[in-house]
This record gives sequence, structure tokens and C-alpha cells, in this order.
Amino acid sequence: MNQPTLSFALKSGALLLLAILIYTGIYTGDRITWLMEVTPVVIIVPLLLATQKRYPLTPLLYTLIFFHAIILMVGGMYTYAKVPVGFEVQEMFNLSRNPYDKLGHFFQGLVPALAAREILIRGGYVKGHKMTGFLVCCVALAISATYELIEWWAALAMGQGADDFLGTQGDPWDTQSDMFCALLGALTTVLILGRYHQRQLARLR
Repeated sequence: MNQPTLSFALKSGALLLLAILIYTGIYTGDRITWLMEVTPVVIIVPLLLATQKRYPLTPLLYTLIFFHAIILMVGGMYTYAKVPVGFEVQEMFNLSRNPYDKLGHFFQGLVPALAAREILIRGGYVKGHKMTGFLVCCVALAISATYELIEWWAALAMGQGADDFLGTQGDPWDTQSDMFCALLGALTTVLILGRYHQRQLARLR
């Protein structure tokens, strides 16, 4: 994908995300929870637009960021425990809880791991596929752990008002399973997307 095409796709994607952001903000049932969930989107998308000429990313990374942003906004609109498609999956597989938040945490590992891989390889900061894979998994888990700390601080600050943001649904092992899903996302980057990502990096250089 050449630079003009990539730039057009990025701007089109940003406009679509803006429309979804506005829609979910209007129709959310809990504006505070929505705002906390979509804050990463509000910060990262303008940053990507501002740096796309100086430091363009691979189309794969842009695409996964796009879908991650949608997951965050939909989760913020309904709160993760009440996303309708999650209830359908819950019923289909006879699960004990709405699993939509696990999709969010999977992408919370997948996307940061891919971003870390891209930065490490393009910057020449590390050599060797095994060390690269190890480090990107460490980055993804560190980000996941930081997010869990943020949830803890929100719970302390908001009390019962943080229940929708936390989305634990009564699961005492929610934090551990969230981080495990993030690890699965990071491993997907390393084991499944790595070769395809490498080819895109080569074309980008």
C-alpha cells in the first residue's frame, strides 16, 4: 500500500471511528463509564493521524487498532457486561457470564504486542525472533497489568459506581483471566501474525 492510499485509508477510518464515537456517546446508558472506556481511542487516534507521515505504521497494525477502537467504544456504550452480542455468545456456548470483555482483553494483548514488535524491529533495538517474541509478550502483559491497576484505583475512588467499569460480573478471578486473555493476544501476534507482519515491515522500509 503506497503512502497516499494509506493516508486516505487512515483518514477514512478515523472519520468512521469519530461517527461511532459520537453514536455510542449519545446512546450510552452510563456517560462516565463510556468516557473512561473510550479515553484510549480519543488519545491514540489523533496521535496516529499526527504521526502518519513522519512514522507510518503497517496496514496490519492500523487495521487491528481500528477494530480494537470499535471494541472499546461498543464496550463503553453498553458496559462490557451488557453488550448484546456477548449475551448471544454466552447463550450459544452456555457460559456463566457475558464474555465480551475477554475479547477486549485479547485485543489489549494483541495490539500492543504488535505495536511493540513494530517499534523494536524498525528501531533495531533487539535481534533474534525469540527475544523479540519474548519482549513483545512482556510489553503486552505490562500494559495489561497497568490497566488492571487503573481498574483497582477506579474501584477505590468510585466505590460501587465502578462496577460497570470493572465488569467483573462476580468473578473472583477476573483480573487473572483478563491478563491471560491479553497473553493469548500477544502470543497470537508472535505465533500467527509474525510472518505476515514481517513482510509488511519489509515493504514499509
